[in-house]
Amino acid sequence: MADRIGHPGLAAKVMGADDAAALIGDGTHVGMSGFTGAGYPKAVPSALARRIADAHARGDPFAVGVWTGASTGPELDGALAATHGIDLRMPYQSDPVTRAQINAGEMDYVDVHLSQVAQMVWEGFFGHLDVAVVEVTAVTPDGDLVPSTSIGNNKTWLDLADRVILEVNAWQPEALDGVHDVYYGTALPPHRRPIPLVHPADRIGAPHLRCPADKVVAVVQTDAPDRHVDFTPPGRVSAAIAGHVLDFLGHEVARGRLSRQLLPLQSGVGNVANAVMAGLDGGPFGPLTAFTEVLQDGMLALLRSGTLATASATALSLGKEALGDFRANLADYRERLVLRPQEMSNHPELVRRLGVIAMNGMLEADIYGNVNSTHVMGSRIQNGIGGSGDFTRNSYLSMFLSPSTAVRGDISCIVPMVSHVDHTEHDVHVLVTEHGLADLRGLAPRQRARQVIEHCAHPDYRDALGDYLDRAEAGATGLQTPHLLDEALSWHVAYLRHGTMRAIGS
Repeated sequence: MADRIGHPGLAAKVMGADDAAALIGDGTHVGMSGFTGAGYPKAVPSALARRIADAHARGDPFAVGVWTGASTGPELDGALAATHGIDLRMPYQSDPVTRAQINAGEMDYVDVHLSQVAQMVWEGFFGHLDVAVVEVTAVTPDGDLVPSTSIGNNKTWLDLADRVILEVNAWQPEALDGVHDVYYGTALPPHRRPIPLVHPADRIGAPHLRCPADKVVAVVQTDAPDRHVDFTPPGRVSAAIAGHVLDFLGHEVARGRLSRQLLPLQSGVGNVANAVMAGLDGGPFGPLTAFTEVLQDGMLALLRSGTLATASATALSLGKEALGDFRANLADYRERLVLRPQEMSNHPELVRRLGVIAMNGMLEADIYGNVNSTHVMGSRIQNGIGGSGDFTRNSYLSMFLSPSTAVRGDISCIVPMVSHVDHTEHDVHVLVTEHGLADLRGLAPRQRARQVIEHCAHPDYRDALGDYLDRAEAGATGLQTPHLLDEALSWHVAYLRHGTMRAIGS
C-alpha cells in the first residue's frame, strides 16, 4: 500500500479513519467524492457517522452538509443518514434512509442539474466549502492525485475546500492511471473561453487531479470495493421498449437524419437502458460513440464487442460480472474510455455541439409530453433529476423510456397531467413504452396527445385517456392545451381499474 502514496509529505500524514473524521466538526460543509456508487470515500464517512452518533448520545448537536457528485453508497449516505447527521444534501441521492428523511422533512435537499453544481459552489450559493473528502487511486511522487472510478465534482472540491482528507483505496486498480481527463480551463462568466472538445474521445486536460500538499490534513489508507448494482437480464417489457427504440433509430437512418454511426449516445442507468444497449450490440449501427455521465454494463459490453468505439463519462456503474470483466481487461478498455469531471461530461454546450442522442427513464409522462422524473404524487422525492435535464434540453434527440404502468399494472405511467414537471413538452422529442413509440417532433399539443395515447398508453387506460382528451377539448377554457384541471389531478389520487381504487405508491 505504501507505494500508492509516492509523495513523502503526504505519506507522513497517514492516519486512521477515526482520527481523520475528528477533523470534521458540527456545521461543516463537506464535499465528498462519489458518483453513482463509484469512487466515494468508504472509511471516513463511516467514522464520521460513529462520531455523530456518540455526540447525539451525549445530547450534543452534530450535523454536516454533504455535497457530492451524485449518489454514493451505504458507507456514506446510508451511514450518515442513519445517525440523522446530514442537515443538507445535494445534488443527487438514491439512499432509502436519506430519501425517507427528506420526505419526512428531517433533511433539507437541493436537487440540482449536475452540470450546474460546480459553478453554483464557486459562486457561493451553498456557503463555504470547509472540507473535501476524496477517494483516489494513488498519489504520485509530485503530489498529483490519480482519480478512481469516478471524478464527479472532485476537481471543484479540491480547489475550494480549506482542508482536504484523502482516502487512497488499494482496491481500485492502479491501471486506472491514464483513464481520466481533468480539464482545468473552466472559468466563471465573463471570463469563459470555448472548450476545445469536438469528439467524445478528445482529451483536453490532465490525467490527474491537483491539490496543494499543504491543504491535505489527513491521508487514510483503505481497501474497499465500490457499491455495485447487478442488473437483471432484459425482460419482456424492457426488450419491447428496446425494440421500439432500435426500430426508430433505423427509421431515422433510412430518412437520412442519422448515419449508421448514429450520434454520440447518452443513456440513463437501469434495466431498460441496458436492454437498449444489448439491442444495439451486433445490430446494423456502428461504430458508435458515447458521451454520457455513467458507463454501465450495457455500454461496457458494446466496448468489448467493438460496436462502441469510444466512450466518455464521469463514472462507472457496473454490476459484479461486468466489474470483473472491466478489471481483468482494463488495459484494453483504458484506451477507449475517458472519465471527466461532471461539469464536462454533462456540459450543455458540449451536449449540443456533439449532437447527443439522449435516452433517459421517467416516473410518468402526460399526454402532452411533459415528464416527471423525480416525484411521486408531486411531493415525494425519489432520487433527483441527476443529469437527465442537462442532456434532454440540449440533445439532438431526447427520448424518455418507461414501462406503461407501475405497481403491478395498477397505475398508469401515462397521465393527463404530470404531478411534477422536470422536463417540459418543449424539450421532449420521443416517448417510448413497451406498447409503442410516439414521435412528438413537429406536432401541436393536441396532436401530441393523440400520439401518446395511441402509441404509449397501456390498453387498460387508453380509453380513459382518450375520453379525458375528448371532454377536455369540448369543455376546457382554451384549446391550445385543453385540460379539465380537477379531473387531471384526480388521476394522482386514485385509479379505477377492475373495480378497485388504488393510490399512487401504495
